[in-house]
Amino acid sequence: MLKAGRLKKTLLIIDNSLFIIERLLNILKEVENLEKINWAANYIEALDSLKIEQPDIVLLDIQLYEKNGIELLKYIVKHHVGTKVIVLSNLVSIYYQDLCKSLGAEHYIDKSTDFERIPEIVAAL
Repeated sequence: MLKAGRLKKTLLIIDNSLFIIERLLNILKEVENLEKINWAANYIEALDSLKIEQPDIVLLDIQLYEKNGIELLKYIVKHHVGTKVIVLSNLVSIYYQDLCKSLGAEHYIDKSTDFERIPEIVAAL
């Protein structure tokens, strides 16, 4: 188990791939400071979930249906102050990394190379 010694937190996974959501749910089981994990498979579901409960942490994919994750990142930063956003993507160019960090993302994770680091990063927040 990954211990962080902090209060229990809620987390929201936003990704259009159910396979990725399932993988994230599996690897996040080892993070002790997570009390609740919700998920949304598209932009609209994500907005609905955010209206119900303000998560402490969001794992956000850039490529979503309806609108992209960058628009959702802007929304979260503006309307959910205090929520930490970790962007997950296969779009690994410096442009997207810099853009997301400038908009308020805490981390930018390459799904193809850094996926296994997610529990460690989440536990540290």
